[in-house]
Amino acid sequence: MEDVRLIVDIVIALGAATIGGLIAQRLGLPALIGYILAGLAIGPNTPGLVADLDRVQLLANLGVALLMFGLGVEFSLSEVIRVRRAALLGGAIQIPLTVVLGTAAGLAGGWTLGAALLLGGAFAISSSIVALKVLLGRGEMESPHARVALGLGIVQDFSLAPMLALIPVIAGQRGGGFGIAQSLLISAVVLIAAFLLGTRFVPPLLRIVARAGSRELFMLAIVAIALGVALATHAAGLSLGLGAFLAGIVVSESEFEEQVLADIIPIRDIFATLFFVAVGMLIDPYALIAQWQLVLGFALVLVVGKLLIIGGALLAAGVDHRTATLAAVFMAQMGEFSFVLASSGFDHALIDIDEYGTILSVALCSILAMPVLVAISPWLVRIAEHLPGVKRPERLAEGPPAPVAPAGDHVVICGCGRVGAEIGAALDRWDPPDRVIELNPAIVRDLRERGIDALYGDAASRAELESAGVPTARTVAVTTPDLLATEAVIRNARAMNPAIHVIVRAPGTRDVSGLAERGADEVVQPEFEAGLEFVRQVLGWQGIATMETDDLVSARRQTVYGRPGESELQDAS
Repeated sequence: MEDVRLIVDIVIALGAATIGGLIAQRLGLPALIGYILAGLAIGPNTPGLVADLDRVQLLANLGVALLMFGLGVEFSLSEVIRVRRAALLGGAIQIPLTVVLGTAAGLAGGWTLGAALLLGGAFAISSSIVALKVLLGRGEMESPHARVALGLGIVQDFSLAPMLALIPVIAGQRGGGFGIAQSLLISAVVLIAAFLLGTRFVPPLLRIVARAGSRELFMLAIVAIALGVALATHAAGLSLGLGAFLAGIVVSESEFEEQVLADIIPIRDIFATLFFVAVGMLIDPYALIAQWQLVLGFALVLVVGKLLIIGGALLAAGVDHRTATLAAVFMAQMGEFSFVLASSGFDHALIDIDEYGTILSVALCSILAMPVLVAISPWLVRIAEHLPGVKRPERLAEGPPAPVAPAGDHVVICGCGRVGAEIGAALDRWDPPDRVIELNPAIVRDLRERGIDALYGDAASRAELESAGVPTARTVAVTTPDLLATEAVIRNARAMNPAIHVIVRAPGTRDVSGLAERGADEVVQPEFEAGLEFVRQVLGWQGIATMETDDLVSARRQTVYGRPGESELQDAS
């Protein structure tokens, strides 16, 4: 039995993770919470089915390496450049302040200075995966706060590298200023070696392997590079995870980045799941019950403190109050790479098993708090709007002046992306007056140069809607995929002009009924409408009668929107 025990442990761990992930997703929680709780359930500290921790941790180390390797491959300098001021300046302010906050909390909780510093480092890094999954589920990936949150998350993730490099110094394994200089010197040498490796050796090697036309050989080469560089940095005294991250950056310099991601993600996700299960197996629920006040106290300090620090840092970086607040809401937690940092600290004896469990529990509490923060985010935005010194983006500093608001009976278009631009082009044919509210200054300048009335600002702001003439408008069209902004526009527009016609975009089909209940006259879900057009085209080419196709499309619209479809409206007329 002993020779198959490893397989038994893998089956137990993956089976428990599957059940835990399903339960978590059914409850609307991130799947990684389910994985950690699954580890808790099969760990040595709870009764029932138990997997061997040492063997699972051995596999979990592969998970850490592949997780960090995937992050390195996905590391996007272009995304940081898009929001460089918010990401770089905001991160430069947020990360040190959050480290100080966590260190102070750890010292107040009776931890040693080294353990408190590690807690501060864990506080500083948010869970980009959790934030992005929530944003994707809400259809807000193209919103300004999603872009800012993504850029800040990349900067936070990259800060993990120097934190991991300094853990041996903090743990006393490299002493004083010489130890710090040694760690930084080793990091610099490894970075230079990684750059030379990535630009001179890896791309030609991958081209040779790719020419063989074998996906298996390509995958073997990628895994060998990932684990080889990770082991090399580990031998140099740095973290295994840091080495894997550098290996990912090396590979990202080649033209095979997309292929590498496509091949590595399935394996990475399986072993990363084992990492989260191993994390849960280390948690002692009885010890946590005994110190629940400390865990809740740390979690409260983390969520509230990080919300204020990130929001303030982004405001200081010039981000508008709404985007700064919403980005802070989605990043006010700590997650998977905080676990990597805590795991490295535990391996270097910087923290004990109880402190390790406390960090993991605080991370769980902070992730569980995200749905609450998202629910109250409109209220937080309104508070931020009235903070001293906060300025709303009412006009552009450059470009043509904003036109005078229309006298009435016009259309207000909130958001001039692809959908808004189509509405504007259609209105130009019949020449009814329209006004655009847009947060992208480049789009606003272009519209003004073409003689189109455009305001630079946040459509969720009551002041911007008043400036656009909503009190006297006939129709307001909200094309932004941002659900929170859409709800705010409906609320404010109805308050200013009860007779106005409100047409909005729903991020997903499940949001349709909620927007209708909040006062939207018409709700459009773009992906659903694209699907209906595909249905119409496919059935037409298959020889299905046009009338039957229209009936089907109308029935589907009735199901989703709760209103008649096109053919029913035409018949009624």
